[in-house]
Amino acid sequence: MKKVVMQLVNYNVLGGSKTFTRNKEAKMLKKITTLLLIATLVLGMFAGCQSSETEATDDWKIGILTGTVSQNEEEYRAAQAVVEKYGEEHVVVMTYPDKFMDEQETTIANVASMAAEENMKALLLIQAVPGSSAAIDKARSINPDLLIIAGVPGENPQDIASRADIVFTLDELTMGRTMVEQAQKQGAEVFVHYSFPRHMSYALLSARRDLLKQNCDALGIEFVDATALDPTGDAGLSGAQQFILEDTPRMIDKYGKNTAFFSTNCGLQIPLIKSVYEGGAIYPQPCCPSPYHGFPAALGIEIPEDKQGDIAFLTEEIKAKMAEKDMTGRMSTWPVPCSMMFIEAGADYAKAWIDGEFEDKLNLGKVKEYFKAYAKVDIEVNTLVEEGTEYPNYLMVLLGYLDF
Repeated sequence: MKKVVMQLVNYNVLGGSKTFTRNKEAKMLKKITTLLLIATLVLGMFAGCQSSETEATDDWKIGILTGTVSQNEEEYRAAQAVVEKYGEEHVVVMTYPDKFMDEQETTIANVASMAAEENMKALLLIQAVPGSSAAIDKARSINPDLLIIAGVPGENPQDIASRADIVFTLDELTMGRTMVEQAQKQGAEVFVHYSFPRHMSYALLSARRDLLKQNCDALGIEFVDATALDPTGDAGLSGAQQFILEDTPRMIDKYGKNTAFFSTNCGLQIPLIKSVYEGGAIYPQPCCPSPYHGFPAALGIEIPEDKQGDIAFLTEEIKAKMAEKDMTGRMSTWPVPCSMMFIEAGADYAKAWIDGEFEDKLNLGKVKEYFKAYAKVDIEVNTLVEEGTEYPNYLMVLLGYLDF
């Protein structure tokens, strides 16, 4: 290349000189043309190699922080499904501790560890338990270009929405109406709401509790505000589950079988479903509505390997269990496991962003597209408006009910 440049320089310097004869000029022009052609070919080959090398590059990773099997098995399984789809070389899965309230530093450290991985492009924190805001701050300080999606947040909306690029959650506020309407349809005369102070410190969960009470009052249903043990407390998950197993039958004895039960905690769904089923009461939905959330374990349903992920199969198995106990129509949920959708559809969304299919980190049309592809049903997605302030990246999902 230096020789080509020198020839061009020499020609430019000498081109204006009248010492060249026409024959010499012709020879020089021919030589320069040849050299330029060669240079063009060489550069073209070099660029081609570079382009091919870039296209072949597959250096990207997605990190997923989710709960353990004991906290929420379906979310953990969804993360493993993403690993299976994209490969261990591209997907890093870490869990937050069961006692995440006491061990927020562990959550922060795990998120920071993923953010620091070479070629990490996106993080999914689902659930975004307390400590996630600080974890996101730490991740941004390590890798500011990350796409960060927070799902089912356990922190105030304004805190998590100001840090994550996108927030996925259930439409908790609208459920304050739809859940009561569903319970009434199932014959409820009493509505028992199991929670604990930590959850009631969450703005949306507290607001939903208030709406549940208001709507129960409007429909003539007695609302019972019951305090359960916090699974992150001293008694742990097993102690909190044992409380539900003992207290739910007492509530049924006190208020009758036309009592609907709801708990705000994932770890309490299995004992609650089991107790409601055995006591003949009513169960409108789990906290994270899904056919997988609590039902298989509570009802003793074993899912064969070839039926894993087959919602139609599981639905029929649950309906059969309801019929055995004369419970048909007394239990329900949403037809799609939203927490699993947040992880699996969220990972697909992140991969599309990494691939450059769209530029902005928040693309509502694409979010809906990937949700629809996963759920195969229509999904209502709304943005949060709180005290006159809209959070356009705080996306709330709502579906209709699947009756068993």
